Amino acid sequence: MEFLGFTVDVASLTEGGIQLIIKVLLAILILVVGRWIAKKVVSIANKVMARSHLDDTVSSFLSRLLYGVLLVIVILAALSKVGVQTTSVVAILGGAALAVGLALKDQLSNFAAGILIVIFRPFVRGDFVQISSYTGTVTDISLINTHITTTNNHDVVIPNSDISTSAIINYTSLPNRRVDITVGIGYDANIKTAKDVLLATAKANPMAFTDPEPVVRVTNLGDNSVDLTINVWTSNDDWWAMQCDLLEEFKVALDEHKIDIPFPQRSIHVSGLDQLVNKSDSDNA
Repeated sequence: MEFLGFTVDVASLTEGGIQLIIKVLLAILILVVGRWIAKKVVSIANKVMARSHLDDTVSSFLSRLLYGVLLVIVILAALSKVGVQTTSVVAILGGAALAVGLALKDQLSNFAAGILIVIFRPFVRGDFVQISSYTGTVTDISLINTHITTTNNHDVVIPNSDISTSAIINYTSLPNRRVDITVGIGYDANIKTAKDVLLATAKANPMAFTDPEPVVRVTNLGDNSVDLTINVWTSNDDWWAMQCDLLEEFKVALDEHKIDIPFPQRSIHVSGLDQLVNKSDSDNA
């Protein structure tokens, strides 16, 4: 058969068209079935992560990442079925991923640190922590940064990469906490009496634990005072309140027993002062 001066093989065109239609139908079938399988795999993965008590942020991200990877594989399989060279597509995707990675290297560092934080859990939401110079309650943990609210109600946003390289003090990871208060008494005061007064005051506080019992020790012989340190255990919830109460109660108890808390003192020696005084007296005479 001739068309516009060209010889057309109708049989070959028909056969090629049928094969193309079959390939397209197979590609669509691969997409539909592959997408269904991907959803099933993600559903199973979500159940496994739920049983392992993985953090919701991580499990949500991992499930989306798994579904995206599976979907890319399905799309590449469908494209190869219709004759598209997938090697070039993979090379383009790899180059694009490399470019994005270089552009977002700092964010990727935060992201990797966020994954480690939610997996190893050095702290969780609601913990009272100290990170670098910031102290407050953890209110949110994302894969990029962490929010803590300070005691004066400031919202501090800390990049996760900074957290991964900093020392973290988690004050609420353990149920109990010790209050340490140092009180200085004068050198002329009776140490035993002062220790008994402080110990009795600490034991009388209803928030103080009896096991372990409060302890008072001499911890320093300072320039102006003998320092006594009181160690009292309590629960995390009562730590701040008991510390404030004990500070006030110790001051009142020491005042009642006439035990002074001395002020800083300094002795000043002036060289040649005696000669100046004698000269002044002789001049006046």
